[in-house]
Amino acid sequence: MMNCIIIEDQLPAQRILKKYIEDVGSLNLLGVFSNAILALDTLKSYEVDLIFLDIHLPKISGIDFLKSLTNPPKIILTTAFTEYALESYELNVVDYLLKPFSFQRFVKAVSKVTERLNKISKNTTENNTNHKYNIYIKSGHEHYKININSILYINSDADYTDIYLDNKKYISGESLKYWEEKLNSYGFIRVHKSYILNTNKIIKTSSSFIFLKNNHKIPIGRTYKNDVLKKLMK
Repeated sequence: MMNCIIIEDQLPAQRILKKYIEDVGSLNLLGVFSNAILALDTLKSYEVDLIFLDIHLPKISGIDFLKSLTNPPKIILTTAFTEYALESYELNVVDYLLKPFSFQRFVKAVSKVTERLNKISKNTTENNTNHKYNIYIKSGHEHYKININSILYINSDADYTDIYLDNKKYISGESLKYWEEKLNSYGFIRVHKSYILNTNKIIKTSSSFIFLKNNHKIPIGRTYKNDVLKKLMK
């Protein structure tokens, strides 16, 4: 459900917009205002997703009002004049409805808003997900941020661990046990006393080896074989 408001000074136009909004069903009308100044309190107090904004308004025009907003909601302009179309798109207006407009044209404009909001939501979710899967590796005196999904496997080398990615390697001072515990919930398993690997990178397996992408061949330790097979077959 999208929260919306109407800023329109003509009563017939208000009635048409209110009827269309009611008929769509996915819009929640928070208020109807005859000039833009009256809408400010609602914009400050509520999360408004969409404004149906007339251009010719008393006190301040719709265009000037839009320019005054630092982080405006999505805007659908409603007007009887065509000369503001170019300027409106420069202001990132979603759509420009010329009066009188049909219900079908109204629905098309609202659909554009829905598409934009869904795209923003998707991008936000992807960014949050990527952030969740980022970790920092201390290598020497530097800390490197890497995405967990890019790790192929980790190999223990005496007092250090080698962390292999798709296209590079990092040397970490942390133990293999440390990485095993840290990455256990991300699809990593211990397959050898010296190796843990990312199960998402497995290409094929044999009785003694696991083959990862980029031609990496990882041995399966005898004491780990049964446990590895159980985990891979889940």
